[in-house]
Amino acid sequence: MAGRSSSSSSTIARSRSPVLLCTLSLIGFSLLFFLFSLSSSTSRSPPSFHSVRAPDTSFLISLEHFLALRSPAPDDTVRPLADDDDRVTKLDDSLFRSESQRLYGAPYYPLNFPLRVYVYEMPRKFTYDLLWLFHDTYKQTSNLTSNGSPVHRLIVQHSIDYWLWADLIAPESERLLKNVVRVRRQAEADLFYIPFFTTISFFLLEKQQCKALYREALKWVTDQPAWKRSEGRDHVLPVHHPWSFKSVRRYMKNAIWLLPDMDSTGNWYKPGQVSLEKDLILPYVPNVDLCNARCLSESERRRTTLLFFRGRLKRNAGGKVRAKLVAELSGVSDVVIEEGTAGDAGKAAAQDGMRKSIFCLSPAGDTPSSARLFDAIVSGCIPVIVSDELELPFEGILDYRKIALFVSSSDAIQPGWLLTFLRNVSPAQIREMRSNLAKYSHHFIYSNPAQPLGPEDLVWRMVCCSLLLWLVRW
Repeated sequence: MAGRSSSSSSTIARSRSPVLLCTLSLIGFSLLFFLFSLSSSTSRSPPSFHSVRAPDTSFLISLEHFLALRSPAPDDTVRPLADDDDRVTKLDDSLFRSESQRLYGAPYYPLNFPLRVYVYEMPRKFTYDLLWLFHDTYKQTSNLTSNGSPVHRLIVQHSIDYWLWADLIAPESERLLKNVVRVRRQAEADLFYIPFFTTISFFLLEKQQCKALYREALKWVTDQPAWKRSEGRDHVLPVHHPWSFKSVRRYMKNAIWLLPDMDSTGNWYKPGQVSLEKDLILPYVPNVDLCNARCLSESERRRTTLLFFRGRLKRNAGGKVRAKLVAELSGVSDVVIEEGTAGDAGKAAAQDGMRKSIFCLSPAGDTPSSARLFDAIVSGCIPVIVSDELELPFEGILDYRKIALFVSSSDAIQPGWLLTFLRNVSPAQIREMRSNLAKYSHHFIYSNPAQPLGPEDLVWRMVCCSLLLWLVRW
């Protein structure tokens, strides 16, 4: 049986028992119920909560609060570990007893149980120290990538690891998400969350220092009994920037990865490393502020630009289509195509342009995805997606056809085709899609505390699918 320790033949035989088969059936039924209940709720506005503090949606503000309240005193004490085989066997026995008790002790299991996540308490050099490094350096705007992008802004775009971890380790009294709970014992867990900040370490550490830290994190995680028991198949690992964690990815390919896209071109992920069967696509953190109901109403009469794009005009791989689109669309009176700039001024210009436009162009970047798509959604600007290889976040739950237009790259670069297509979209369809954007936008706003039907909530609902598939394969 793949992914299991062979230290006990009785353990292997037991895992094929009716307990497991019955559990799989019930989990499948509950998963359908779980996702159906969500699909019926996505058309409604998110619920209001007046008994808790207003959520922080700014990464910098939330990080300030988090570090002030949660960051512990330094403690990297190395504690001795028990014999590996003994720890794996004991954990396996504990999990079997726990699952049997839940299955036979609760008539509606697993419908009445939340997803149980064990959060590893890794040494702070993998967690808090990296957050402090970002906190202490984010004003250094001269730190750029090879293509001129400010690294701190990229870290914010890919900060899903922070938002998920901050919610999971918050006191239960402060949390609003009830479909996932943190457990303190590994034997009680459905999943194991690895809180390692792969993106911060990639961008803010020296190359060799980063690789060394990756190797240390790999050893720390793969030494855990839960990892050895399943070979990582029930572990969740955020790897949301395609450049991060590359040197050790192959050793953790069984884990459930949280990604920005699948990149089926093979430019960023090696064959066999990522798969829709086990991994999840999460939205980028928007660069612009949410245009709420009042903002949408006030901006309605100001949306006089037909099509807007502000960003890097030259990209690699699938993003090469940008240069062709610029050549096709430049000089049109009601179309704005601009090179992006960094800093607060660049953000303000992008936000203002999106709020004045009917459609926002969302072509591929260096990978099939782009943060610009999510900026458009939260700005009430209808995305025009030109990316042939794109996999979208929560695609099994959210119907993107209600909020975006999809155009093939070959059509988009044909002379006059794209503008004719957009001018033929009826005013009624535009109003309907903009109304849907208002309903969908909260699915893409990360916050602390995390909100029901926000991206943190949806990811755990989708993780249920990955967990079920893993159990079936196992």
